[in-house]
Amino acid sequence: MREVPRVVWSLAAGVFTNAVVSFTFVYLFVWLTAVRDLPVAQAGLIAGTGGVGLVAGNFTGGWFGDHLGHRRVLLAGSAVSGAGLVLLPALPTAVLLPVLLLAQYAAGTVRAANSALVAVSVPEGARRQGFAVLRFASNAGFTVGPPLGALLAAHTSYTWLFVADGVGTLLFAGYAARALPAEGARRARAARPADAPGLWTALRARPAVMLLLATVLVTDTVYRQQYSTLPVWLADHGIGTGAYGWLIAVNGGVILCLEIPATVALRRRPPLPITGTGLVLVGAGYAALTGGPYIATAVTMMVFLTAGEILYKTTATAYVADSAPDHLQGRFQSLYAGASVSGTVLAPPLGGALYEAAPGALWPVCAVLAALSGAVLLAAAAWWRRGAGEGDGEAVSAAGVPGGAGATRRRSGWRAGWASAGRSD
Repeated sequence: MREVPRVVWSLAAGVFTNAVVSFTFVYLFVWLTAVRDLPVAQAGLIAGTGGVGLVAGNFTGGWFGDHLGHRRVLLAGSAVSGAGLVLLPALPTAVLLPVLLLAQYAAGTVRAANSALVAVSVPEGARRQGFAVLRFASNAGFTVGPPLGALLAAHTSYTWLFVADGVGTLLFAGYAARALPAEGARRARAARPADAPGLWTALRARPAVMLLLATVLVTDTVYRQQYSTLPVWLADHGIGTGAYGWLIAVNGGVILCLEIPATVALRRRPPLPITGTGLVLVGAGYAALTGGPYIATAVTMMVFLTAGEILYKTTATAYVADSAPDHLQGRFQSLYAGASVSGTVLAPPLGGALYEAAPGALWPVCAVLAALSGAVLLAAAAWWRRGAGEGDGEAVSAAGVPGGAGATRRRSGWRAGWASAGRSD
């Protein structure tokens, strides 16, 4: 972990503190229905719109960072998001939706900026460790935060949850302004070549990245069923919220204990096979639920799901960073951040609709989708590796996959349709 620079540790400290008070996404729906006394449909619309804003911010925050500097985007996004959350409890119902949309959009840009700052601060070869540190901080904060939020709500009111979240986000902006240097972003923007390709040109030259984004999008929608349809399914079969809470706690605890050691141990292994294996394990987790509604199958599901998450999330994020041209680092991170968070919006309606229409089909469909995504990625990685040794041609990465960093080998012939994937910018 010595390769991880101080700026990443500083950022991780701020992310942890901010995550501890990030209560809004957990208790928003309860506040809208129980405190504001809104109908369930209206509360769902407001909460869903906030989720759309979060996803949109993830997808676009990198564009702002590439043009204005990732640190500036982090500061501005945190300020807007924090101010919106502080004001939210005092606002009339008519303006809740646009303010929450703006606040969540700003929060999404912050998430993209965090990833981009790690990508531009950590040298190639150590990015997996850098992203593992950031994920550890975020997961640790979210593990501590919801129980503290429940205590705060029980002894005061839900209003103070939003105030604490907003003030914490504003304090994060102030901390980041002092702790994070701005010079790196300016140097990156100044170093952009005059003939540098645009985003879509760069993506077309990196089919491995495009395939990775597609498979992560599908698998993330499956993965997040654990937060939507899984507790409903368990309750429908007599397994209470206490058992579900323990499952989520086990997931968080294992990730905190094992993700960094696993990342360090596997840091020199090719990234796409690791990512593909992780996606397959997510599918295996949901396949375990086809054995019936028992505690044993639920625990087995969570073990596979946690192992899959440990393998694919950090590795995939770092791979996208290693594949990105310097002047597009923020936009590449935005694409991954958006793909990896879209399940928060897609999972509840898609999973809920399938569960209502055909309850017995939900887990087999989830298992097949995630396992198939992983299998496609594994097969593509193997295909590209085999092509790495065929004659002369365009460069291919040392990992044997197109679009990766460190392009050193050559290939040609019948794989020429992918040849531009290894071209450096």
